[in-house]
Amino acid sequence: MSDTDIRAISAVLRARGPSNLLVFGLGAESPLWLALNHGGRTVFLEENEFYVKYLEPRHPGLEAYDVSYTTKVRDFRDLLEAARASRAAECRPIQNLLFSECRLAINDLPNDLYDVAWDIILVDGPSGWNPTSPGRMPSIFTTAVLARTGATAAKGPTDVLVHDFQFEVEQILSKEFLCDENRVAGSGTPSLGHFVIRPDGRRDAFCSGQDSTAATSSEKTAGK
Repeated sequence: MSDTDIRAISAVLRARGPSNLLVFGLGAESPLWLALNHGGRTVFLEENEFYVKYLEPRHPGLEAYDVSYTTKVRDFRDLLEAARASRAAECRPIQNLLFSECRLAINDLPNDLYDVAWDIILVDGPSGWNPTSPGRMPSIFTTAVLARTGATAAKGPTDVLVHDFQFEVEQILSKEFLCDENRVAGSGTPSLGHFVIRPDGRRDAFCSGQDSTAATSSEKTAGK
């Protein structure tokens, strides 16, 4: 992660902390996120169970869980179309993810994580560097649902940060589920998208005007 991205994320953590912080992905920056959120709860979700077992004893207080992903980057357009087709049913924006049948939903986390009102969610995993990588489709969709479920007037909005935002999957899935209307203008960097999710009362659409196709096959950016 670049120094520019680290500074941008750190600024959000300082502004909201101590907070409930959920991070998809473990990496070299993980101890920094943990330290900056001192006094809050920081949870990491990682695709590599061996990396979780390696880091936890080396960083006291680090709370991390391994996640098994079944998606593949090569299938992301089919997965997106399936989610659109069931946006008012299995893939709706407000739901209990524990019982979700949406193919993009992550529903095997520890039960209590679904009840946390997350203040900040950082999407920096899982990997998406080749067609057989799991890609960040499920982490972005699950983030969108968690943010809308936990975004209440009492708690305030959820800041969502998407790393590697210059890539196709991250851009298209963010546009579909986090929404351009929620993106913070002038915030983040070219490789970091910053969204603020607030409760809006919609229960069958993530973004305004979603009766039309939000992303098309012509939307191309640099691939991984």
